[in-house]
Parts: sequence; C-alpha cells; structure tokens
Amino acid sequence: MGQGFRRMATIVRKEWLHIIRDPRTLALVIVMPVMMLGLLGYAVANDVEDIPLAVADLSHTDASRTLVEKFTVSGFYMVTHTAQNEAEILEMLDAGTVKAGIYIPEDFGRNISTGGSGTVQFYIDGSNPTIAQTAQLAAETVSQATSQQILIQRLERSGAGLAISLPIDTRIRYLYNPDMRRMNFMIPGLVAVILQVQTLLLTAFAIVREREQGTLEQLIVTPVRSWELILGKILPFVLVAFLNVAMTVGAGALLFGVEVAGSLVLLASLSLIFLLGSLGLGVLISTISRTQMQAMYMSSFIMLPSFLLAGLLFPRDNMPWLAYYAGYFLPVTYFLEIVRGIILKGVGFMTLWNWVWPMAVFSIVVFFASVLMFHKRL
Repeated sequence: MGQGFRRMATIVRKEWLHIIRDPRTLALVIVMPVMMLGLLGYAVANDVEDIPLAVADLSHTDASRTLVEKFTVSGFYMVTHTAQNEAEILEMLDAGTVKAGIYIPEDFGRNISTGGSGTVQFYIDGSNPTIAQTAQLAAETVSQATSQQILIQRLERSGAGLAISLPIDTRIRYLYNPDMRRMNFMIPGLVAVILQVQTLLLTAFAIVREREQGTLEQLIVTPVRSWELILGKILPFVLVAFLNVAMTVGAGALLFGVEVAGSLVLLASLSLIFLLGSLGLGVLISTISRTQMQAMYMSSFIMLPSFLLAGLLFPRDNMPWLAYYAGYFLPVTYFLEIVRGIILKGVGFMTLWNWVWPMAVFSIVVFFASVLMFHKRL
C-alpha cells in the first residue's frame, strides 16, 4: 500500500513538473477562467434600456417636445439621432444605427392644442425580439402616460363635460420581422457563430500539430515563404468553409423558413472576407501555440465570447462598456450585423459599409500577423 502511494506520488510530481515548466499553458489555465467570468458575467445582463432612438419632429411644438422628453426620461430610450423625415428614420433602421424611430407629423401640436388627437408613427426594428418587445411596451406606456397628462389638463380647463378620448394615437410598426419570430433573429446569428467556431477548429491545430509531429522541419527546409505557407494553409479550409456557408444558409431556409431577403452574391462575397479573417486567426493561434493544449485553450477563449459578446444571445447595446468594447475584437461581431442585415433586412453594400470595413481590416491584419509570427524555424 505504501509503495503504491509512493509510485502515485512520483507520477503526481512528474506531471506537476510538466505543468510548471510550461508557463504559457499554466497562465492560460489560471488566468482564462477569471477573464472569461469577468467578461461573460457582464454580457449576460439582459436588462434592456437606453434603446437608440431617432426622432423626426416636424411639429416643433411644446406638445411634441414634451412627448420626446417623456421617451428619454423613461430610461428605455436615448435619442441618438435626429431626422428630417420618415425616409431618414428608415435608413437609420436599415443600417442598424438606431433600434427605434418616432415620426411626429407637422399637425401634431395643432391637433393637440385644439382638443383633437395627434397621430404619431413609431418604428421598431423587429429583428431582435428581445429589444423589440421592450421597445413596444415602453412606447405604449409612454404614450398612454402622456395622453393621461394631457387629458387631466383638458379636464381642468373644460370641466367634467369633456368627451374622454386619448389625445395621442401612437401607431407602432415592426420592420424586418413583423411576426416577432425569435427564429428569424437566431438563425442568421447562428450561421455566423457556427462558421466562426468551425474555422477556428479547422486551423487552430494546423501548424502546432505539425510541430508536435516533427513534420514542420520538412516545411522549414523548403523554399516556401512564410506568406505562401500561411496562405496555403488557409485556402483549402476556405473552400470547405465556403461550402458550409451555402449549406447553413440553405438549411436555415428549408428547416426554419428564414429566407435571404437580400443579395446572395453580396452575402457570399462578405462571407469570404469573414472566413479569411477567421481562418487566419486560427492559423495565428496555431503559430503562437507550442502544444495542441495551448491551441485549444486559446481557441476556447475566442469561441465562448463569440456566443455572448458578439450579440448572438444578448443585445450588445445594453452591455457594460468592458463587454461592449471587447466584442469589437471579435470578427463575428461585424459579421453578425452583416448577415442579419442581408438576410432579414435585405440591405445593400453601402448600408453595411460601417461593418464591412472593420471586418476587412481585421482579416488583413490577422493574415499579416500570422506571417510575421511564423518564422521558418523551430
């Protein structure tokens, strides 16, 4: 029995020495859980507030300004943009700049002051049902509270004989997802995240596996340049991942009824940029990792935040600043907005430009970083 414990203690000591002699893996194992808890703990806060709101106030009266103020002080909305007409509001909603818009016509204040009813058009981006439902409830609550305040003022001036009717008629219109199907929101996001996970798994072990197997030496003695080797590692996986784009989009349409409202050519072109960046990120991880375990931990550090920080499950606008800005370091954050814009909204390239260029820059930077990090030596 005593000899058994001594033999086991010897094995424990041997394994412990392996752990402490690999400080990079040890740091990942110790630091990563704390960092993940900090980032993801903030991300799962699902309170919806400060919804970006665009306002087109053509009335410019006390009544219209009071209504807009009621929306802002409610805490659910934050006026981030002003518009001159309904068309500008719709453009902002297409681009994802705002999540809701209110159009107050020119005759609103005059109708209210003469004892009539003023009509207000309220637009809600229905692509995210979580935000849309909160936006609807808040809009109805603010409208009713403002109407009650106006009614009380009228009753005080005119007496009890006044006919009671709501002075503000808020007409809510859902865009992009009028049926409020959560599946319409989730499927495009899952397409992006699944591709992110797959591309990382395909390439994260590409170079580190050859290093462990000893086949990297054969590549080192060849005249192949660093950028040629990295590109050669990526291109075969690009074809596989590109096929998966078509399969996942097709499955989303056949199985869940989520059809592509925009251009398939545009979706394929921007998917290619995303895939190059994601595959390059996997090769970069593989290049800087010394063991497959290190590559696995580094990949996990990217894959798990991709589910939470990129906006797949929880609205990014309501995340604390740390989690919000951390999402910008994930290429899937940009691709999520692009995929949802094309599939749900049917928008074009110029509308998506603010998401396309940072994703393209990320892909270029990651590829060149992979080349610089890879030295043709062990």
